[in-house]
Amino acid sequence: MRKSFLSTLLAASLLASGTSVYAAPPVQVEKAEHGQSQKSFDQQIVKQTDAENMYRTIQQLSQAPRVAGSQEELKAVRYIEQQFKSFGYQTKVQPFQFEGYTAPSDVVVKAGYAAITAEAFTYSPNGEITADLVYVGLGTEADVKGKDLTGKIALIQRGEISFADKVRNAAKQGAKAVIIYNNADGKLNGTLGGADKSFVAAIGITKQDGEALAAKLKNGEAVSASVKVAGAKVETLTSHNVIATKKPNANKKNTDDIIIIGAHHDSVQDAPGANDDASGVAVTLELARIMAKMKTDTELRFVTFGAEENGLIGSEKYAASLSEDEIKRTIGMFQMDMVGSKDAGDLIMYTIDGEKNRVTDLGAAASSRLSGVLPYGQEGRSDHESFHALGIPAALFIHAPVEPWYHTKDDTLDKISKEKLDNVADIVGSAVYQAARPGELNIERVDYPKKEVELEN
Repeated sequence: MRKSFLSTLLAASLLASGTSVYAAPPVQVEKAEHGQSQKSFDQQIVKQTDAENMYRTIQQLSQAPRVAGSQEELKAVRYIEQQFKSFGYQTKVQPFQFEGYTAPSDVVVKAGYAAITAEAFTYSPNGEITADLVYVGLGTEADVKGKDLTGKIALIQRGEISFADKVRNAAKQGAKAVIIYNNADGKLNGTLGGADKSFVAAIGITKQDGEALAAKLKNGEAVSASVKVAGAKVETLTSHNVIATKKPNANKKNTDDIIIIGAHHDSVQDAPGANDDASGVAVTLELARIMAKMKTDTELRFVTFGAEENGLIGSEKYAASLSEDEIKRTIGMFQMDMVGSKDAGDLIMYTIDGEKNRVTDLGAAASSRLSGVLPYGQEGRSDHESFHALGIPAALFIHAPVEPWYHTKDDTLDKISKEKLDNVADIVGSAVYQAARPGELNIERVDYPKKEVELEN
């Protein structure tokens, strides 16, 4: 049977229709001294979370970059598998193949004689061209329609559609290379999501450099640019997901429900990935350790995904492996990505559609009991996307804006905050356990705001 529950979304729906939601007075959030929850089920989590455990996990995983398909990623997979097994879990390693990308050894962008700092997009093909630069706005189909891009280089602003669609749209109009400039401060590095024969060389540059070039073009100046991408390589590689399953153990009171708790274990090239996302893996392992012996009436699946940085490939493979029955039974997916940096912003929950759901309701209720209001917003770019696509309530827990050394060699252990790790483990652990503990699920009605927080400043 499925667990009976009452969420804030359901409550709002019924109130709007004039239907009575509660037979008894509304459940109120129990405020505790110094923000410490007095709920006994919260305390079963909070009293066991150990920041030192999580810190040691990050230390173990962040000794070298864990690029998808590499031996370092495989070492991380084996470590995570061993940890799950040591907690007593049924553990499965799910291999899958994908098109891996070796970053180019040479990336050059020049406008006139001036060199511009640039990064090739993951899955950009090699290419070299000197040609006129043409500004095409956001690079949508409407923006490129009627533009003569044949043999030219398209200059495009980040935003509205994916990087891949921007490149495809420009290439269809004859562009031989694409330069995309950021819509926020800082360098631009991203992925095209996978290899595609329609792609042309694709480069990311800063907002400042891009706006300067766009201003010249808008003023009618002719700008000649050179783009070179050399040494890039696409090859078939193998990555893995690691799945640890805890069957319900509340005897006759067991439900058919499933909750998924996840993070990704790979990193980008040259980055040790202490925060991105060894921190999420560390919290996932810590919650698995804590909940291994606890009574739950709901199946818990702790999953770490491979090849997230290559376009959410691991989570897509795992989601595709779920049966229709499993999808219907899954009541929530909690994704933790970049949850430990000292220098990132505050914790926020992101959903794909920017709407509240059961996961954000549980997260907000837990945070209100433990440490205060937790906002939500709209953002993709992590593995919660793969589950939202199946209709499963899902949310990303992350600190935003992210730290300045996101996706760089400086994403190292010394930048990790044990306090932030502990806070996220307490909130997510209490939220999951509120739903998984034996008994009826009543989610407190918590007023938590929607905030527009950009991931990158």
